[in-house]
Amino acid sequence: MARIDYCDTSKSNERTKEILGKNRNANIFRMMAHSPSYFEQYCRLGGAIRHRGELDPVVRELAITRTGILCESPYEIVAHKRIGKNIGVTDEQNDALENWEAATCFNEVQRAALAFTDEIIRLRRPSDATFKAIAAKLSPAALIELQLAVGFYIMTSKFLETFDIDLQPVEQVV
Repeated sequence: MARIDYCDTSKSNERTKEILGKNRNANIFRMMAHSPSYFEQYCRLGGAIRHRGELDPVVRELAITRTGILCESPYEIVAHKRIGKNIGVTDEQNDALENWEAATCFNEVQRAALAFTDEIIRLRRPSDATFKAIAAKLSPAALIELQLAVGFYIMTSKFLETFDIDLQPVEQVV
C-alpha cells in the first residue's frame, strides 16, 4: 500500500488529466500528479528516453529492466519486462536478466550494455574497460541515451520504492 494517498485527480488541472489519460492512469503517475509541473517534465523526459533517439529499443529495455533489478524495484521490473517483450526482448532474455553474465541469449552489444548498466549502479562510475567496450559498439548519441536511460530509471525505481507504489494488474497498464 502506498505510503501516502494517490493524488485526487478529480481536482487536477486539464493538462495533468490529459497526461494521466495518455498514461492509463498508472499508479506511478497518479502519485507524481501531486506535483503537476514535475510530473509533466518527468513524462517529457521519459517519453524522449523511450520513444526518441537512436539507441536500440531492445538494448534500452534490457538496461532499464536490469536497473529495476539492481534497484530492487518490483514495479519497474514487471513494467519493463512487459514493455520489453512488446518491442522484441525475448522471454529467455527477460528470464536471464537476474544472472545475465552466465546467460548465452545476449549478443555482444547487449552484454556490453548490461555490464555498463551494472557498473553505473554498483560503482561510482563504469570502469575504463567497461566504458571502452560499450563506446566501441554504440554511437556517441546512443551511448549518451543509454546512460541517461539508466540514470532516469534509477530515479524512477527509487521513487517507486520511496512511495511504495502499488503494482497494478496487467490489463490496467502498458
